[in-house]
Amino acid sequence: MADVIIIGAGPAGLSAAIYVQRAGKTALVLEAFTYGGQIVNTPEVENYPGIAKISGFDFATALYEQATALGAEIVFDRAETLETDGEMKKVTTTGGVEYKARAVILATGAKNRHLGIGREEELTGRGVSYCATCDGAFFKGKPVAVNGGGNTALEDALFLSNYCSKVTIIHRREGFRGEPAILETLRNKENVEFVLNATVTALIGEPKLSAVEVTDKLSGEKKEIPVDGLFIAIGQEPDNRAFADLVELDGAGYIAAGEDCRTKTPGIFTAGDCRTKTVRQLTTAASDGAVAALAACQYLG
Repeated sequence: MADVIIIGAGPAGLSAAIYVQRAGKTALVLEAFTYGGQIVNTPEVENYPGIAKISGFDFATALYEQATALGAEIVFDRAETLETDGEMKKVTTTGGVEYKARAVILATGAKNRHLGIGREEELTGRGVSYCATCDGAFFKGKPVAVNGGGNTALEDALFLSNYCSKVTIIHRREGFRGEPAILETLRNKENVEFVLNATVTALIGEPKLSAVEVTDKLSGEKKEIPVDGLFIAIGQEPDNRAFADLVELDGAGYIAAGEDCRTKTPGIFTAGDCRTKTVRQLTTAASDGAVAALAACQYLG
């Protein structure tokens, strides 16, 4: 039995483990896949304060090694259920193992929605990206495309238009869900083009992306658009359904919690991309991890 069970070994979860151990408590981290979360797939990180440039894998590995060196235990098994028995919390994993602690931090993250087309995974980090603020600077002076129609897609396109030679916005509808003001700004930009009522149906290039194939939804016509980068902004998917009885979820499935990272159930906290928040970045994940860890340690007394 640990003092704090942390579900998820991404930047938020590992940061929480570091703070729990440094506070003199014991942390057990449960991770369904591999440590690091989404950042592992990022070739270069250039926006983390104090670190000019580092690969996502190296950053995640450094976090993992720091947490384990401080004594945190990390078990690679998926948390299936979370229950309470008075002050005690019990987590049961896919492997059938039960773990108990008085405090739990949910740091399950969120995954970017994929297009679900061929070579998408293969070309991720080789032209395909899900984060314009993370990777946009690598495409300075080059043509790129943004796929999506919500605020994230429009904001990504606006951000990229300041760096890239051309930004093509590909959207499956005629209308946009994003803010009209941002849309109007984009329409007035000379290096922004709109391809509407169209979907990305193929990724072209070897070993890096060099073009995307789009298919017109009305006519069925296909055409290729030369691009060095494709930024997919069609939303994220949290995976918090297993905890719905003990935490409040918003309409999109994110855990309702403010900057204090406290949920509606005493002793259960949340951190990182899985919680309701405006900005989901590496820095905010690490910040959440620290806040949730210290709140959990204060709860334990």
